Amino acid sequence: MSGIQVTIEGYGAIQRQLPSPLVLDYSTEILVSDVLAEVLQQYPQAEKALDRCACAIGEDIIARQTLLKNDCTLVLLSPVAGG
Repeated sequence: MSGIQVTIEGYGAIQRQLPSPLVLDYSTEILVSDVLAEVLQQYPQAEKALDRCACAIGEDIIARQTLLKNDCTLVLLSPVAGG
């Protein structure tokens, strides 16, 4: 197995705090929470936005405990204020 590539796309407040595109390579499957921990390590200024963002792949919101097994684009969605 050659590993997986996770491309990070941010929208809203998080978009301004991370480079675009942000691509991370892993030798094996990895939890979304571990991907976010690595992003936080590289970009500590994004901590507040990362803590509050929702994660999605395609149209589906996913849990941080989701195991990523294939190349994918992980979308980080900042919370939207209003009501």
